Amino acid sequence: MRKLNISYPIVVEGKYDRLRLLSVCDATVLTTDGFGIFKKNEKLALFRRLSQKTPVIVLTDSDGAGKLIRSHLSSAIPKDRLIQLYIPQIEGKEKRKSQPSAEGTLGVEGMERQLLFDLLAPFENQEQTERKLENPLSKTDFYVDGLSGGADSAIRRDQLASELGLPKGMTANALLAALKILLSYEEYLGLMGRTPCGFE
Repeated sequence: MRKLNISYPIVVEGKYDRLRLLSVCDATVLTTDGFGIFKKNEKLALFRRLSQKTPVIVLTDSDGAGKLIRSHLSSAIPKDRLIQLYIPQIEGKEKRKSQPSAEGTLGVEGMERQLLFDLLAPFENQEQTERKLENPLSKTDFYVDGLSGGADSAIRRDQLASELGLPKGMTANALLAALKILLSYEEYLGLMGRTPCGFE
């Protein structure tokens, strides 16, 4: 099965949901850390900021916990910027778990790949995805610009995040994923005081 190219960021609950989706599509897949979204205002701020630039796909489990998380996201992000996707309620237990969930249904991580493929297929946009993939912003850029690998890299990341309306305390990986959506490579280089030819 080929992988879908999805240009919209996708929000799921946990890391195993994320891994499952990445087996189906090439996309920026972000997690709420389960109920952590209720405690981490910076996560919600990040999702809200991303939604100003692009629609955001929300795909949580179909159980009560998933509905609570989805409702929390829906209250923070404008309705017209959210793409709500739903998995069916299927009885069962994920292979890695010793016990089924409280409601006895499978979560996103337990869904068949074909089902997830079919669910996401309508949102494959080749033109947008190609533009996103053309953005070569990488960890090398972060290292060159002191945003990773240095003693004051966390401070530098916080300064850049603040300038762009993003939350402080983002890891290098999280900030990189956000910037690839929010900025073109040229815009990033401009913020850093560099030019493409100057970097070569």
